[in-house]
Amino acid sequence: MAEKLILVTGGGRGIGAACALLAAERGYTVCINYHSDAGAAAAVVAAIESAGASALAIQADVSNEAEVLRMFGQIDERFGRFDALINNAGVLAPQMRVEQMDAARINRILATNVTGSFLCAREAVRRMSTRHGGGGGAIVNISSRAAVLGSPGEYVDYAASKAALDALTTGLAKEVAQEQIRVNGVRPGLIHTRMHASGGEPGRVGRLQSSVPMGRGGEAAEVARAALWLLSAEASYTTGSFIDVSGGR
Repeated sequence: MAEKLILVTGGGRGIGAACALLAAERGYTVCINYHSDAGAAAAVVAAIESAGASALAIQADVSNEAEVLRMFGQIDERFGRFDALINNAGVLAPQMRVEQMDAARINRILATNVTGSFLCAREAVRRMSTRHGGGGGAIVNISSRAAVLGSPGEYVDYAASKAALDALTTGLAKEVAQEQIRVNGVRPGLIHTRMHASGGEPGRVGRLQSSVPMGRGGEAAEVARAALWLLSAEASYTTGSFIDVSGGR
């Protein structure tokens, strides 16, 4: 039997890269979607291939419907199967209060974090659903504890986008539950990744880790392990659920 095929959006670095590496270790053929950092994606592919697994990097802006269709078309042509999706691609803007935000910023955040996740989930369902002749599968949406906490004074727009992703997780899980597709979410807390720099504060985890009951920031690999568990047969009766990987925060 051919290896299962997984797509990890935003898979070139941070949590996405950790998910891609662990998925390969667990026996998946891995498609790594990236937006602009071809070098980072190529490095993840190289690491996977050096370990004896298969990977392919595909550039696409997930907020652009035509590019999402092109990406899934490439997957169809190359592999002819689709088994799992990790919706990880997400963007963050510099910290500010809501009263300072303009529409362009808000729409940019929502376009990638919400619309992009919807589009990729749609295409995954079209391929995996037993209604369409698929063999089933699983989706994991990488949300954030910000969806619950709100990120006041920093990025309420990002938090709102992740709350929307949680609603997608809940609704889609119920929609496709009888089509052999499970949909779950992982909500990371303060994780050591480069994403904080895009919010204007590279040292954010260090500043806030004292507010975490466990007293430290998390690692991307810790988030990846939760995501891969939700994709696995061990989570066969779990759908519409969330795992908070946040040290108790």
